[in-house]
Amino acid sequence: MFVGGFATFSTLYAPQSILPRLSADFAVAPTSASLSVAAGTAALAVMLIPASVLSDRYGRERVMKTALVLAAIVALASAFAADFGQLLVLRMMLGAVLAGLPAAAMAYVGEEVAPAAQGRAMGLLIAGNSLGGMSGRFLVATLTDWTSWRVALAVLGVLAVVAAASFCYALPRSRQFRRRAVSIGAVASDAAALFADRGQRSLFAIAFLMMGAFTSLYNYLGFRLHLPPFSLGQTAVGAVFLLYFVGTLSSAWTGRLVDRVGRRKVLWWMIVATVAGLAVTLSDHLVPVILGVAGLTFGYFGAHTAASGWVGRRAGERRALGAALYLCSYYLGASVIGTLSGLAWEHGAWPGVVIALAGAMSLALAAAWQLRKLQPIAAPAQPVSNTAS
Repeated sequence: MFVGGFATFSTLYAPQSILPRLSADFAVAPTSASLSVAAGTAALAVMLIPASVLSDRYGRERVMKTALVLAAIVALASAFAADFGQLLVLRMMLGAVLAGLPAAAMAYVGEEVAPAAQGRAMGLLIAGNSLGGMSGRFLVATLTDWTSWRVALAVLGVLAVVAAASFCYALPRSRQFRRRAVSIGAVASDAAALFADRGQRSLFAIAFLMMGAFTSLYNYLGFRLHLPPFSLGQTAVGAVFLLYFVGTLSSAWTGRLVDRVGRRKVLWWMIVATVAGLAVTLSDHLVPVILGVAGLTFGYFGAHTAASGWVGRRAGERRALGAALYLCSYYLGASVIGTLSGLAWEHGAWPGVVIALAGAMSLALAAAWQLRKLQPIAAPAQPVSNTAS
């Protein structure tokens, strides 16, 4: 599962570190360049529910393995895009086929891992996301500086092939999966039941707002660091994405903290950390900016770990669809807020971006604060911690 998370984020977000280069090479505005990320995340969001339905019908294993194999092929093809339009189409295809892994992964963890260890398991999965996002961005940025973005994406595609092969070989077989009947009516009924739960609605909103703010920060941070007073080169900007390692540590640590003290406390603590980190990035000195981004990254991955596991716990037998709706909100936030915040950059530079993202994070914090008093779901048959739901 760690390898699957690694492969998903390394391929999906790789262009983020080279947006200024894509903007220059294809002669498009920063907001348009950001579509090379947004196209993939939007397609992934749209396909999550169909992918979750397929995982209910054909099994988590089959859907996840197929997703990574197809994604590796499309990732390789992205290196040969003739123009920006072709690149966007391929990035959209990549997001669409990748949807199978996140749609099934949360349900797989919920079914195959003992309840008392699910927080740690989700932490490990999300740690793979974090490390993959960091490695893919840094590798692509560095290779682009040394060669070209096409060579960089080709190398990443080869690594995606290796990751898909490793995942297919090592994934433990499903033992608890039970096939569910699939119909449009059943999916609509299950979705209505999930949205009827105030806790699920709040968690979906938090996913949209927090992922949108997080993606926006890294989308336009490179543009800022290329300009005075920083004037960093492509490799140096790519190195900033090594801060994703902080997210790897945060995910694993938060997973254990959730198992110990509960999601109700951890979630809003982590959102407060993101707001504090965002404020520090307003500095015109590089060290405080890096520290601020690190703090925001730590808080974001901690919040995501707490919220994503909470969705599965409350969804019960609808956990695959619950995971899909959560991740649909998550990736739609990356696409919508990640693109619209480009207008804040173009009109208000970095202070404009910070104001826009602070607004999104404040709404997420308000939702997390309300969740502290959320009525727990009925305890399942297996004994679990009182704080787990």
